[in-house]
Amino acid sequence: MSCELCDHDGGELIWRDSRCRVVYVDEPGYRGFCRVIWGDHVKEMTDLPEDARANLMRVVFAVEAVLREIVRPQKVNLASLGNLTPHLHWHVIPRFSEDPHFPNPVWGARLRAPVAASMPPPIAELRIALARRLGDPER
Repeated sequence: MSCELCDHDGGELIWRDSRCRVVYVDEPGYRGFCRVIWGDHVKEMTDLPEDARANLMRVVFAVEAVLREIVRPQKVNLASLGNLTPHLHWHVIPRFSEDPHFPNPVWGARLRAPVAASMPPPIAELRIALARRLGDPER
């Protein structure tokens, strides 16, 4: 059975350890949108042993923290859905009042067109900040 997140990185790789990876998602209107993806093919958090759950959430919280420092959003949304791609992953989404869906969830009806990106994605900054918080990434 093919799995999109087993077969591909799921975005531009920013950081990886032996258990999971962080990718940047190029989604118009959502500067800083990241995913934290578990390396093995599992569907639910409770499929993982407690130490693995703690490791995954440590990475999710580190991504949230560095996004708050770098892109300074009004809010950060954390979501683990996996309905279409049943491979454990977390979305870490900085939210701004001018984003296409604010204040609604990003998966709802769009309220406005994406604002043209005036700033490049902060990929290099995110790599440095995550390495500082989590340790040097494994390639």
